[in-house]
Amino acid sequence: MKFIDLFKLSTRMFKARTSRTLLTVLGMSIGIGAILFLVSLGYGLQKTLLERITTSDSLLTLDISEAKSGIVSLDQEMIKKIEAMPGVDDVSPAFQITTQGHLDDLSADLVTIGSKPSFLKLGGYKPSKGDLLSDNDQNGIVISSAVGQVFGKTVDEMLGKEMTFSFFVPRIAPVVDAAGNTSDAQAQSDFEKVNSEVKYRIIGVIEGEDNVVYINMASLGNLKIDKYGQVKVKTKSNGEMGVIRDAILEYGLLVSSLSDTVDQANQIFKVVQIILMLFGIIALVVSAIGMFNTMTITLLERTEEIGIMKSIGASDMSISVMFFMESAIMGFLGGCAGVSIGWLGGLGFNTIINMVAVRFGGQSVSLFYSPTWFILAILAFSGIVGFFTGLVPARRASKIDPLDALRYK
Repeated sequence: MKFIDLFKLSTRMFKARTSRTLLTVLGMSIGIGAILFLVSLGYGLQKTLLERITTSDSLLTLDISEAKSGIVSLDQEMIKKIEAMPGVDDVSPAFQITTQGHLDDLSADLVTIGSKPSFLKLGGYKPSKGDLLSDNDQNGIVISSAVGQVFGKTVDEMLGKEMTFSFFVPRIAPVVDAAGNTSDAQAQSDFEKVNSEVKYRIIGVIEGEDNVVYINMASLGNLKIDKYGQVKVKTKSNGEMGVIRDAILEYGLLVSSLSDTVDQANQIFKVVQIILMLFGIIALVVSAIGMFNTMTITLLERTEEIGIMKSIGASDMSISVMFFMESAIMGFLGGCAGVSIGWLGGLGFNTIINMVAVRFGGQSVSLFYSPTWFILAILAFSGIVGFFTGLVPARRASKIDPLDALRYK
């Protein structure tokens, strides 16, 4: 028999048994829709979380800090050594000092982080309002959202405001013993108060619960700070991160990277996605059983028809292909309908969640994400499930004896 004839016979069930066929396809679509809905939720949560904590630059960045022993210092000399390493694209140091901020007639104790403008970008920070630090505006500062709460103002009210600061700069003073000798090992920290007359303008706000102000270190040269608390090193490629990490560790410094945290998060999300997919597969198995039942009933109803087809020359292979094609078509159509159901279900659920979040002062987020390859894989998988569902009925149909089939009632 020709392929076109087998295709027409396979699709005839939509006219002859419309209700039963559509219900079977609907059952398959619910199983596929459940898989898409649950797995897309896992992908969406993963994508939303990683987008909020990372940037493309931060994934190529190493965070360097001093070891507790303090044998090796992150001073200007060490910065030059790191900058000279092959594969290093950018080095962004930062230091932290206690500060008293003045806004209008109010003052508050804050923590100031003096850094290069690239420090925030390499750290994966994104402004909730305004912009990040820039070399073009050395007096522009970025504050955390908690700073606005300290001064009793909203984030929008803080933007554009001018602030002045009093800096408490640590100075190392050697201790003199009773004999009049000094010892570096006994050095202690003292603080010098430096009142700055520079008016800094708030250009951006980032989310945070700590009272932190980020200032371009180029405007803090008068503080004469030559030791840094943290350094971010951006590598030129992911392959060079390991080599640079090992080289920095040999100096006795501590090294970590956001990519390590991202890798751990991805592993956790993979487990979550597998668990969610298993729940969807359970619904799909139930749907497959229903399809198998439909194909078995179809075989019994068409036994006499199969006998006539074999009597006029239809081969066993043609009979098998007809049943395989019929089950595969139903499976594929169930997959197409399932993708639509899963997508619409995710859209509706996400809309409701965002409405509730916005009403309570939160932000809208996209909780569902479906990669193109995953949708295509679902469609192919649904066709394969339908194909194998028709395996047993197809084999039974091909082995039916024509005489027995013609006598079947």
